[in-house]
Amino acid sequence: MNTINLMNHAADNIRILAASMVEKANSGHPGGAMGGADFINVLFAEYLVYDPDQPHWAGRDRFFLDPGHMSPMLYAALALQGKFTLGQIQQFRQWGSPCPGHPELDVQHGIENSSGPLGQGHAMAAGAAVAEKFLEARLGRTVMQHRIFCYISDGAVEEEISQGVGRIAGTLGLDNLVMFYDSNDIQLSTETKLVMNEDTAAKYRAWNWNVIEIDGHDVEQIRQALDAGIAESERPTLIIGKTIMGKGALKEDGSSYESNVKTHGAPLGGDAFKNTIKHLGGDPENPFLIFDDVQKLYADRQEQLRAIVKERHQAEAQWAQENPEKKALMDEWFSGKAPKVDWSKVEQKTGSATRAASAVCLAQLAQQVPNMICASADLSNSDKTDGFLKHTTSMQRGDFSGAFFQAGVSELTMADMCIGMMLHGGVIAAMGTFFVFSDYMKPAVRLAALMQVPVKFIWSHDAFRVGEDGPTHEPVEQEAQIRLMEKLQNHAGQDSVRVLRPADADETTVCWAMAMENMSTPTALIFSRQGIVSLPEGNDYEQARKGAYIVAGSDGQPDVILVASGSEVSTLEAGAALLRNDGIKVRVVSAPSEGLFRLQPTAYQQEVLPDNVKKFGMTAGLPVTLQGLVGIGPNSRVFGMKSFGFSAPYKVLDEKLGYTGENVYNQVKDFLKA
Repeated sequence: MNTINLMNHAADNIRILAASMVEKANSGHPGGAMGGADFINVLFAEYLVYDPDQPHWAGRDRFFLDPGHMSPMLYAALALQGKFTLGQIQQFRQWGSPCPGHPELDVQHGIENSSGPLGQGHAMAAGAAVAEKFLEARLGRTVMQHRIFCYISDGAVEEEISQGVGRIAGTLGLDNLVMFYDSNDIQLSTETKLVMNEDTAAKYRAWNWNVIEIDGHDVEQIRQALDAGIAESERPTLIIGKTIMGKGALKEDGSSYESNVKTHGAPLGGDAFKNTIKHLGGDPENPFLIFDDVQKLYADRQEQLRAIVKERHQAEAQWAQENPEKKALMDEWFSGKAPKVDWSKVEQKTGSATRAASAVCLAQLAQQVPNMICASADLSNSDKTDGFLKHTTSMQRGDFSGAFFQAGVSELTMADMCIGMMLHGGVIAAMGTFFVFSDYMKPAVRLAALMQVPVKFIWSHDAFRVGEDGPTHEPVEQEAQIRLMEKLQNHAGQDSVRVLRPADADETTVCWAMAMENMSTPTALIFSRQGIVSLPEGNDYEQARKGAYIVAGSDGQPDVILVASGSEVSTLEAGAALLRNDGIKVRVVSAPSEGLFRLQPTAYQQEVLPDNVKKFGMTAGLPVTLQGLVGIGPNSRVFGMKSFGFSAPYKVLDEKLGYTGENVYNQVKDFLKA
């Protein structure tokens, strides 16, 4: 082991770099980064196993940061590893910098997750731990023997998502998960004692965690805790480190600035910064330096790691030689390529609810995609993810041979853990719940979009036709909300989320195929509770891949175009039949994805929805849901919901709310007269 003095010196180097990044940017959070420097230094300098020459090595330990505002601490430690240059960290929070204010996924530079909203980072870590267990059950311990380390703060403990993570990780016995809790008793605007008066250690012990309480600045205690966490074979480990916010910080007058709320979210400033850097052994005029002994410490660790991973790589090569089929699977699973699925084996029933049609697809995926994990928030028999479950078993403590993840009633936790599974690599994750509960998941959807994680969101019970459950369970504004993200681009210039709401059972199959082929962005699949009349015979469902397509009335120039997605398409077709009896030329368009439609050539868009034709849209959501396709003005009209809904059988609601072929007929006749 390295000497205590050297380790303390290295931690001070991290403090200097972290405080200097914030000072130079005149923006950021120095206090927490300075307080956590000791743990991060011990972990990165002595424990974390990774390949210095292959950042994406599947067997590496993974570190997930939860409090993204503590990014200066992470960037400083990664600079000591050589993954960032001193010039790069000096551009902290600046345009084009690889060091944004909160870390964004960048495995090449050692960053395993985008972290920002507190709580989500450690949920992703728990998901990565599940993925490692899942893959170990299929590939063996030779290639899956790594640890998942994560770092949380008081804020993450307070966020409700920590309840879900603590419960699930303890229940599953994720002994490959080691979490450090930076307990410094200071928050952004107050001391924690004003908002939290719990026994955190007792809470996690009740959840079946191995809890170790230490002085978070004592190198030897940190080592002993990490050793114990790594040796643990039945439970996840929580290391509660009592730390000092702004450790080492001095005020303008030279007095201590430690444990001061003000160090949490603002630069130290002026003489306080200069005094702090001097106190920590740095040069205020040139603070962006790595001490010679610290540079050697991390260089020596790199050589140790090369020796460690050389042995690991040799063992992996021997395993590959002895297990060529498993090796081929592993390469395929970690390639990031879409799995091969024979969709011809899917046989849909005419008139099915699209949630039931989804179950048929999931049954095939369970049998054809061996690295797929499906989850549900205690609704598998209702969101019909049980189509997947019927061909596998649920994961349990000590047995990860199953591929179904039972999350319990915890939608946000489930979403972030599934994202973490995919961040780990090697798996494809999908999860289900009711569409109205997608509200709980929005923060996770946003991060998945930002990170381009191709997770699959399965949302059933897509409209007021939930029926007797009433407006509390009837999504109205949710489709408009998620479709806003179709209009938002991610860093790669792609749609951030692909939203697919199929019109019937067979269109569901095509939408699932698109979801599984999409390995660039998250996909949201929105399904009905009730059965849906199938589209006209002979419909070319493959056209759904274009986002919107003509399902009826393609010949000649129509008098009016009827546009919808999901259940409402068949309602429009029923109304169109009545309109055609009056000699009106009607075109019906199914638009499962506006985002995909807008990616098509302009000529195709005009072919389907020409500008010079009146357009009528029907949506079970807010009218704005379809206005991007139908337009706004005298030649456009959308019939949609204007209330939260009512409690009644869905057929009664259809009649009362006007979602019938007869009302489509009346609405369009009135529209054409206008």
